[in-house]
Amino acid sequence: MQTRTPVHFKNVIDEVPVLEPGHTYGTITDKISTMVLTRKTPRGWFVGIGIGFAVVTVLLSALGYLLLKGVGIWGINIPVGWGFAIINLVWWIGIGHAGTLISAILLLFRQAWRTSINRFAEAMTLFAVACAGIFPLIHVGRPWLAYWLLPYPNTMLLWPQTRSPLDWDVFAIATYASVSALFWYVGLIPDVATLRDRTKNRWLQLIYGFLAMGWRGSAVHWSRYETTYLLLAGLATPLVLSVHTVISFDFAMSIIPGWHATIFPPYFVAGAIYAGFAMVLILAIPLRKLYSLEDFITMRHLRNMAKIMLATGLIVVYGYAMEAFMAWYSANEYEWYMMTNRWTGPYAPYYWALIFCNLLVPQLLWFERFQSSVPWLFFISVVVSIGMWLERFVIVVTSLHRDFLPSSWGMYYPTVWDWATFIGTLGLFFTLIFIFVRVLPAISIFEMRTLVPAEEGKSNGHK
Repeated sequence: MQTRTPVHFKNVIDEVPVLEPGHTYGTITDKISTMVLTRKTPRGWFVGIGIGFAVVTVLLSALGYLLLKGVGIWGINIPVGWGFAIINLVWWIGIGHAGTLISAILLLFRQAWRTSINRFAEAMTLFAVACAGIFPLIHVGRPWLAYWLLPYPNTMLLWPQTRSPLDWDVFAIATYASVSALFWYVGLIPDVATLRDRTKNRWLQLIYGFLAMGWRGSAVHWSRYETTYLLLAGLATPLVLSVHTVISFDFAMSIIPGWHATIFPPYFVAGAIYAGFAMVLILAIPLRKLYSLEDFITMRHLRNMAKIMLATGLIVVYGYAMEAFMAWYSANEYEWYMMTNRWTGPYAPYYWALIFCNLLVPQLLWFERFQSSVPWLFFISVVVSIGMWLERFVIVVTSLHRDFLPSSWGMYYPTVWDWATFIGTLGLFFTLIFIFVRVLPAISIFEMRTLVPAEEGKSNGHK
């Protein structure tokens, strides 16, 4: 029934074929829908969901003990009042940026190679934001009073401090999550209608039919869909820049050496895209192997993501260089001490580890041999993810543990509960990814159809 081709997905810039030859509308629909509707689930899926769910129990235990005892179970202290909670907030929000970039910005630039990876990248955005939202909620100490951060009329005349960037986070993250969820769901509508029409299970027909909201694939439906999808893409695009810019204001608006820097907004945005594309590769490589999707997620997709990761990584490294240069050029003794403390102080191993992960290892991507090697791409992506987490650790901890007065210096040591909470969110993230892959199309069916030449697609028909 869905016979109309959305015109805005045509590949008008890049004429290199995105899809492996030999596919028709029918084969694309069969292969992607079978991932959801088939009763034979790969054994690797059960292993992954089992491990993920086991780690989620660690998160639930850590959060339960936290609510019972309070944030004193963490390693935070004076002067390091911000510990893993803020580190992990920034890291998770950064991971969510690649999904919006792939879906919205590449759509507006008419890049057809996004079609194989945009769906699960969008899901990754939602799940990463969900994991990020846990940390500021529990960091306030009284999560049941978190609604005080919202500006609502009340008899106690209690209003949030709107001059604080911490309050800006509430609105930035909420807006980003809302627009990303709408963008993701609108893109799903034609595909859940396909699942509704193909499944024989009455309950699944009702569920998918409800999610499809009466979609019939008419010209009116396609017209409204295209308009809505492009409008949401236009709304989501500035959010890529604004959300992590607001997150960076948590640091840049302070007077702490190492934080009070105007380079933070673009530096954080580039780092977010860098970490986000690394996570997309970490998800895409096992997914294409698990479901035999090498003809949909081709080496071209992996190489393009590797190139974007290399470009944003160089921007991040430029940020490192500018931090050091401005600390020296400003002749501010506090700023210069902050940099030398990062290089030679008690946390120096973490700094040099992040340089190794974010600067040295990604330089392998200059070479075709490594760009075209799936194991190497997976390894580099994991290393970059570790390096970006270390970057946030260094920014938060080394800037706080030694500030202006030597009498207030102190050391920060994360406790087992810090690690349990962080590792638990990793389990939550991957559990949600596994569930998503099993119940909804991980690759956009109708967008993949647009990559098939019209005469080939119609030769085999489609439903």
